[in-house]
Amino acid sequence: MSQNAIAAQVKVGQPAPNARLETWNGEKYDLASLRGKVVVINFWATWCVPCRKELPLLDGYYRQMKDHGLVVLAATTEDSVGERDLRKLFAFLAITSLHRLRGPYQPMEGVPTNYVIDRAGVVRYAKAGAFDLNALNTILIPLLREPAPAPVPLPAAGGVAEAPKTPATLALRR
Repeated sequence: MSQNAIAAQVKVGQPAPNARLETWNGEKYDLASLRGKVVVINFWATWCVPCRKELPLLDGYYRQMKDHGLVVLAATTEDSVGERDLRKLFAFLAITSLHRLRGPYQPMEGVPTNYVIDRAGVVRYAKAGAFDLNALNTILIPLLREPAPAPVPLPAAGGVAEAPKTPATLALRR
């Protein structure tokens, strides 16, 4: 399957397909575990001039907005730079640098390519091209203002879902 066909599985307005993520620090987790956060997946390359401008912008934006629920995942698309040199770069970045991303997220027509997933796990943006500050604000601020979705209660041992224990539900049980 071509990269464009794989990326076509990710559709704006549809639930975000899950992906398996591995950071350069060796942490492994699923994209679905970030539900409740606004997630930016950025594909970049060291030889890409727009990427070299966008990556520091994304890092600075993340530093300012992480406490509001923003997560930025940066995935390099090439092997032209040695792992040691990439690790040096990543040591200066606050955003999460991905070593591997297994799933349907790929660069579209080129790099940079960005995907934005809202707190409810819906793809809200998917395009090739670099963000500037105005685009980040236009796309991300409204999403960061949205409330996180309520957690989905898990079925109890008997197979019946139980309401989450909040102060209101505990008061009703008394």
